[in-house]
Amino acid sequence: QVQLVESGGGLVQPGGPLRLSCAASGGIYGFVMGWYRQAPGGKQRELVATISSGAVTNYADSVKDRFTISRDNAKNTVYLQMNSLKLEDTAVYYCNARIGPQRHWGQGTQVTVSS
Repeated sequence: QVQLVESGGGLVQPGGPLRLSCAASGGIYGFVMGWYRQAPGGKQRELVATISSGAVTNYADSVKDRFTISRDNAKNTVYLQMNSLKLEDTAVYYCNARIGPQRHWGQGTQVTVSS
């Protein structure tokens, strides 16, 4: 069983950067790792970015050229570097690990973009 713990969320001004981390309790080699987010107001959880075991990345159009996902398999950690943050990036950000039929989620970390 993989357990995921997110960290790095907080309050940031528009245009600022923030880096999220997701630490896994076990090895993440072979897993597709991803970041998802759920904005306030009952919106659905949406994909932000994924990274395969071979480091192939995929991004939502809304974050392309601003966010970067990366992974360090030796540290069992996935990162999300967020730059040029916008008000609409405000959400709870969740880490996800996927391999075959397995799906694991973290508890989420709050990111608030506000002036």
